[in-house]
Amino acid sequence: MNDPSSVELCGALKNIVAVAAGFVDALRMGDNTKAAIIRIGLMEIRKFAKMIEPKSNDETFFQSCGVADLITTCYGGRNRKVAEAFVLTGKSIEQLEKEMLNGQKLQGFDTAKEVYSYLENENMTQEFPLFTRVYSICYEGLSAASIVDFPNKL
Repeated sequence: MNDPSSVELCGALKNIVAVAAGFVDALRMGDNTKAAIIRIGLMEIRKFAKMIEPKSNDETFFQSCGVADLITTCYGGRNRKVAEAFVLTGKSIEQLEKEMLNGQKLQGFDTAKEVYSYLENENMTQEFPLFTRVYSICYEGLSAASIVDFPNKL
């Protein structure tokens, strides 16, 4: 497999999905909801990657760098853990990063901001409802419970 752009995009975008998974965990929405968020996340990762790199290989998203890393991050990663604490404590992302990560840094929240900015510039926020919703919860005060409010077309 020679698809380095997709591998890198999977590595970055999975963290946005992990933030969404943390919201689901904080709200005790259950495993089926979390699985649905992961599925939607994988679809948006693939769609975004193909938009950035049209020659992306579909197979890449089903390798360890894609779906396997996505699942692992959504169940045990630091972005998931901090997102859960964000909802449960009401503390800022910056404060939680300092308190919980012993010097490690988060990627999901900043990546959500960068991806949203790109999507907004391209007038494509409606095409990526999960990525957009994560941004809105993190930076616009939208309720975390809205993480599951998606249009019927998903």
